[in-house]
Amino acid sequence: MKPKPSALNLGRSPHKLGYRMPAEWELHEATWLSWPQDRETWPQELEQVEAAYLEIIKHLHEGEQIRILVHGKAEEGRVSKWLREKGIKGNVFFHEIPTDSPWIRDYGPTFISNQMGSQGLVDWQFNAWGRKYDSFGRDDAVPGQIARLLDIQKFRSDLVMEGGAVEVNGRGVCLVTEECLLNPNRNPSLGRTEIEGVLKDFLGLEQVIWLGEGIAGDDTDGHIDELARFVSQGIIAVALEENLDDENFKPLQENWNRLSRALDQNGKPFKLVALPMPEKIEMNGKRFPASYANFYMGNQAVLVPTFRQKSDSKALGILAELFPDRKVVGIDAIPLVYGQGAIHCITQQQP
Repeated sequence: MKPKPSALNLGRSPHKLGYRMPAEWELHEATWLSWPQDRETWPQELEQVEAAYLEIIKHLHEGEQIRILVHGKAEEGRVSKWLREKGIKGNVFFHEIPTDSPWIRDYGPTFISNQMGSQGLVDWQFNAWGRKYDSFGRDDAVPGQIARLLDIQKFRSDLVMEGGAVEVNGRGVCLVTEECLLNPNRNPSLGRTEIEGVLKDFLGLEQVIWLGEGIAGDDTDGHIDELARFVSQGIIAVALEENLDDENFKPLQENWNRLSRALDQNGKPFKLVALPMPEKIEMNGKRFPASYANFYMGNQAVLVPTFRQKSDSKALGILAELFPDRKVVGIDAIPLVYGQGAIHCITQQQP
């Protein structure tokens, strides 16, 4: 197949071509997953993590396609057997694309679309969250392989960025954090203005709102999908810590304050809805990045990480009010969190 020319090589950005990144609550064609197989990430929890994946597929597959990256036919056969045992018989597709890690939100493609119905994808540079891990070449290659698989336009960016670092409302506004995108382990030669320019060009944005720091224990250096999520064009669910003695209290309060001063695409203040934070989750003195903000919005269901705590029901209730037309489902995320992520981190929507 002859490769399609890059519009950027012709001096035309995705934005100028009419592309934008849709909001997550907009209609999906598919949700992409990368099947977990890394004992180094989950030395004791891998089977529990696989069970969580099966639950996620069960709640999503009736509303949209599920596309799963696997390492080979043996893995595909094993997962297919488990799906049949759970009564999941359709709308699931496998693709033999090897990966280094399961976090497809971060290294996978950022899908974009235009008013004519054409799809494209953004292929960011991926360096394993500031080269925290040695192996990431296969992950970085995933967007290009998916572009060829779907036969859609790929826009390759020189910006080092992960999908969990950006949150959009689909109408030209996005949220990012200074801790992540201004971190010298990503783009040391770029400043705030240059990074904003790239995001606007590739995602069809008009405005970038900067928050400060992320939550404790987050080895992504402050991904936005642990902090603040658009649930509609003008409403943001924001993680807020109530315990004054917790190390998350000050940074999350600062993020709330910044958002309370921000304006939407129409020049109006956003409506902010506070999400509670779970109590500290630790193992052997190490804190893990647990947040109810790491939920995923499917066509028919909103999947929310739960942490076996009293605050689970409060978070589920808040999100149920925000999504009256979708089923809000709690997914036990303790095994996932031990690998440094949760539900949003392992999913990627395709419009």
